[in-house]
Amino acid sequence: MTEPSNAAPFARLLKTLARVEPAEVKAVTVSFVYFALLMFSYFVVRPVRDAMGTVYGVGSLEELYTGTFIASFFLAPAYAFLASRLKLSTFLPWVYGFIAVTMLGFYVLFESRGGQQDRWVAAGFFVWVSTFNVLIISVFWSLMADTFSRTQAKRLFGFIAAGGTVGTIGGPALAALLVTAVGTNTLMLISAAGFVVTAWLVRVLDREKNRLRALGHDAQATTLDRRLGGNPLEGFALLFRSPYLLMIALFILLMTTISTIIYFQLGDLITRAFESREARTRAYAMIDLAVNGTTVFLQLFGTGRLIERFGVTAGLILNPLIMVFAFLAVAFSPVLLVLGTIQVVRRFAEYAVAKPSREMLFTVVDQESKYKAKNVIDTVVYRFGDVTSAWLSAAVLPYGVAGLAVAGIVMSAVWFPIAYRLGRRYEGVRSGEVVGGVPAATVPAR
Repeated sequence: MTEPSNAAPFARLLKTLARVEPAEVKAVTVSFVYFALLMFSYFVVRPVRDAMGTVYGVGSLEELYTGTFIASFFLAPAYAFLASRLKLSTFLPWVYGFIAVTMLGFYVLFESRGGQQDRWVAAGFFVWVSTFNVLIISVFWSLMADTFSRTQAKRLFGFIAAGGTVGTIGGPALAALLVTAVGTNTLMLISAAGFVVTAWLVRVLDREKNRLRALGHDAQATTLDRRLGGNPLEGFALLFRSPYLLMIALFILLMTTISTIIYFQLGDLITRAFESREARTRAYAMIDLAVNGTTVFLQLFGTGRLIERFGVTAGLILNPLIMVFAFLAVAFSPVLLVLGTIQVVRRFAEYAVAKPSREMLFTVVDQESKYKAKNVIDTVVYRFGDVTSAWLSAAVLPYGVAGLAVAGIVMSAVWFPIAYRLGRRYEGVRSGEVVGGVPAATVPAR
C-alpha cells in the first residue's frame, strides 16, 4: 500500500523508532494518542487522589484499599455483564464516557462543600479513582492485544506504551502547575474532557483494525462488532480454568503487593514532610513527573529492540531483580530522598520494559480471555494484592520503614521465579496457538 507523500516523513520516523510498517502507521498513531490522552486524563487527578488519601489518614490507608478491593470485586462482574450484552464497539467507548460523568459528579460535590476537607468525601474519591484507574488501563491493553498480533506486539507495544508515558508526564505537570492557581477541583473537569475524547478514539481505532483486516495485514483476526456472551462471572471461570492465566494473576499479585508496600512507605514520609494538601499533591505530582520523564525515552527508542533482542522473559524478571536491591537500600537508609529515588527507578523499569512485556502475554489468548479474564486479573486480583499488602504494611509500619523494606525483599525474592517461568511459558507458545480459558480448538473463526 502506497502512503500519501505528505505522510512519508512521519512514516519513516515511525519506521526508525519502532519499525512500524506503512500500513500500520495510522493504527499505531491512534493507539499512541489514545493511550497518551487516557493516561493524561487519569494522571491529572492522580495527585488529587493521593492527597485525598492523606486527608483520610495515612494510618488508615488499609481501609481505603479494602474499599477499593470491594468496589473492584463488584465492578468486574458488572463489566462482564455489559460486555456480554453490548457489542464491544459500543461498550468500550462508554466505559470512558461513564468515567467522565463521574468526574463531573465529583466536581459538583467538591464545589458544593466549599473547599472543606470532608474525610468521607475524600475516601469516596480515593476509592473510585483507585477503582477505575486499573479498569481504563486494562481496557486499553485488552484492545491492543485484540488489535495487534504477537509479532506486531514485540515491535509496537513499547512505542505505544510511550504514548501513555507522555500522558503521565502531561497530567502531573499540569496538576503541579495549576493546583495552586485554580485548586484541585478544576482538575476534575480537565480529566472529564479527556475521557470524552478518549471514547471517540476507541471508535477510530476500531475502524483502523477493520482496515488492517481488510488489507490482509498481520493483525488479530477478531472483530469488535460482536457481544462476548456468557455470564457476569465468566471472567473468574476463564481465569481458574487456565494455568497460564493463573500464572499471570500470580505475577500481578506479587507486583501489586510490592508496589503497595512502596506506596505506604512513601505516603508515611511525605505526610511527615509536608503539612498542607496542596504541598502533598505537588510532591506526588513531581515524583510522577520524574518517573515518566525518565521512561519515555527508552519506550520510544529502546523497548521494542530490547524485547526482540532479549525476549519477554528478560522484560518480566527485570523488576524483581531491581526491587531486591532497592529494598536493601531502603532498609539501610529509610529517608524520603532514598525512597523517592527508588520509586522513580522501580516505576521506570516497570513502565518502560515490564509493562509492555506483561501486556504481550495476552496476545496469545482467546478474545473472551482478553476482555473478561484480563479484566478480573487487572482489577480484582490487582486490588486484592493492594488490600493484602495494605494491611500487612499497616501491621509492619509501627516498626518503621526499614521493617517494610524487609517484607519487600522477601516478596521480591518470591516474585523472580514466577516471572521467569511465565516468560518461558509465553515464549514456548507455538505460532498460531491460542491459550487461556478457551482451548484453541473451540475458538470460532471470525
